[in-house]
Amino acid sequence: MNDAGPAAAALVPQAVPRLAPGLRLQWEPAQNAHVLLYPEGMVRLNGSAGEILVRCDGRRTLGEVVAELEAAFATAGLERDVFGFVELALRQRWLRLETGSAAAVSAPGPVTGSAGGPDAAAQARGAEPATEPRR
Repeated sequence: MNDAGPAAAALVPQAVPRLAPGLRLQWEPAQNAHVLLYPEGMVRLNGSAGEILVRCDGRRTLGEVVAELEAAFATAGLERDVFGFVELALRQRWLRLETGSAAAVSAPGPVTGSAGGPDAAAQARGAEPATEPRR
């Protein structure tokens, strides 16, 4: 069974990712990193995760995100890594996808809470766990 739900099928270069409602991405100087803020806490992102999420603004397609990252870092072949992180972010409900019909899609999955929540899953794909939940 595919636990990413309907969003995994929508992972095509034409899909347009955006942050899910209720989340905010910002640069945190004290952490020297991008952080993803949500009502119950935060996730400190590593450099790669931050670079990807900054570009998931609801205007760029996944293909454009990949192309921008490849140009910015003078490399090629990032599609698999970017799509892998986006799939994780969809499962965590950090992102939503808009398809050609502009229908927003999000995958089921935990946002906060118990073991295996955002910190555990985030570490697997580039985010570092929050050192202290924000309340």
